[in-house]
Amino acid sequence: MTEKAETTQVHKIVIKASAQAIWDAITKPEWTERYGYGGRAAYELKSGGRYAHKASAEMEAVGLVGEIILGEVIESDPPRKLVQTWHPVWDADSAAEKPTRLTYEILEHPSGICTVSIIHDVTGAPIVARMVAGQGDPAQGGGGWPWVLSDLKSLLETGSRM
Repeated sequence: MTEKAETTQVHKIVIKASAQAIWDAITKPEWTERYGYGGRAAYELKSGGRYAHKASAEMEAVGLVGEIILGEVIESDPPRKLVQTWHPVWDADSAAEKPTRLTYEILEHPSGICTVSIIHDVTGAPIVARMVAGQGDPAQGGGGWPWVLSDLKSLLETGSRM
């Protein structure tokens, strides 16, 4: 991985869904528990608002409980852009790293598809950088953002997870 890739990761996918449907899937807890690693995200969608992601039942079964990722909303422009901090706190090593900056961009095309980009500035957070890069086995929780975006696409386009 290049130095740039280690500090800012960009992940993109094209989804056949409206920008509003994608926005809702990213920001509404009833959707966030249905794809990726599951769990319920709670957002206060305003500048300075709180973000918290609660562990799913599967996560709790392996010892991750309560709010496992915390953050603050920096910018909320529904349904186009969400900028927030992102700080996993499920173990001492991750919690010791500084919060990272996560940006979701949703670009709606006239053809009824959207390009979804995740831009994750992981500067100063090497544990998070490795985790979200998607270089591990997705079946073992190592799929990172590529796994999350792929599962989001499957859910929105078919109604089912991967």
